[in-house]
Amino acid sequence: MSEHSGISGSDQDAGLALAQDEVVQLASELIRIDSTNTGDADTVVPERASAEYVAEKLGEVGYEVTYVEAGDQVGRANVVARLPGADPSRGGLLVHGHLDVVPADPAEWSVHPFSGAVQDGYVWGRGAVDMKDMLAMSLAIARRYKRDGIVPPRDIVFAFLSDEEAGGFQGAQWLVDHRPELFEGCTEAISEVGGYSLTLRDGVRAYLVQTAEKGIRWLKLRVRARAGHGSMVHDDNAVTQLSEAVAKLGAYRFPLVMTDSVQEFLDGVSEITGWDFPEDDLEGSVAKLGNISRIIGATLRDTANPTMLTAGYKHNVIPSVAEAAVDCRILPGREEAFDRELAELLGPDVEREWVGLPPVETKFEGRLVEQMQASLLAEDPGAKALPYMMSGGTDAKSFARMGMSCYGFAPLQLPADLDFSALFHGVDERVPVDALKFGVRVLDRFLRNS
Repeated sequence: MSEHSGISGSDQDAGLALAQDEVVQLASELIRIDSTNTGDADTVVPERASAEYVAEKLGEVGYEVTYVEAGDQVGRANVVARLPGADPSRGGLLVHGHLDVVPADPAEWSVHPFSGAVQDGYVWGRGAVDMKDMLAMSLAIARRYKRDGIVPPRDIVFAFLSDEEAGGFQGAQWLVDHRPELFEGCTEAISEVGGYSLTLRDGVRAYLVQTAEKGIRWLKLRVRARAGHGSMVHDDNAVTQLSEAVAKLGAYRFPLVMTDSVQEFLDGVSEITGWDFPEDDLEGSVAKLGNISRIIGATLRDTANPTMLTAGYKHNVIPSVAEAAVDCRILPGREEAFDRELAELLGPDVEREWVGLPPVETKFEGRLVEQMQASLLAEDPGAKALPYMMSGGTDAKSFARMGMSCYGFAPLQLPADLDFSALFHGVDERVPVDALKFGVRVLDRFLRNS
């Protein structure tokens, strides 16, 4: 029992049991609230209903809640609440997550993606792992602490945010720029895509803590040429020129780069398994990691994947402009080199414009990391916490601008045969009920001792 809890052991057990029971219902109810972020203001489903649900759940146990609609779109709502800690001189800890989810086509799913169905030992639906599971765990813990009068060692700020799936421009980024006082004093942060288990051998589980993530650059390529009639001969065709540039970029492989985060992860895996990851066959050896190799493999090099093409308005008209969208992900320290290689690949006739968010990298050390390991070990003896880099991006990019050390730590103990990485933005997204309860226990111990 934490010295700051102020309640007896039996009451602690009862309060924690209630939080574990509650987390499943919270996850299911959050999933039922459609908060689809298409990235298009005309089709997005604003997060207002989800935010109001969270605000109500926090308010009914006594939190003072700040509700903010951010950005320039109606209903892009955020909820922030602070739980004062025992030592106000210590930096606060931010626990943040996003309310929005990516689109889902019900015709492709075994259950309706917004059903929040609880069956076969799982909670099903869009957002189950990205990231209404962590929202539910955070909310269950926040309610438990207020309900049971638990005072953590330092301030905890719980933030439920909008627009992460489209870069956070209507959420975390806007709040950092316009409402930084909401996060005043926070020096560290935890959020999604980390803390989940990877079974390496004989039931031995590593728990991957995200300490780094690649930078995001959503790139638009544009070629301008002469418009004309489709029946005539044209040597200057914007569609042809753009297609050649996109094909060249899509086929290009950026150089392999071993970052500190990836090296530390592979060294940890080697220590547990005895596997080697030789430099001359790095990508081949990473494949031994199984399903997680998709994520780890994408952190060995920069990527630039064409995703959309736009040109023309009529079958028999050669357009004067053709455009392509490219999703670029850049390793820490590689921004300048990436720009040089991109310019060499595309040449001077292809215009480039982009919006982007920088890479993030945090050292895997210190008291917070020690408490992550200790909290995992208490629930899973033999657990080994390992740092890793995520190929995607999170709202950590915004909070890192405020000087916070940011980690992905949403603990889940997963079945060895579950292809967890495929569930992110995938069909039949689901999270094990037992994993949610495990996460509540780990987070409870972690937050009471951090």
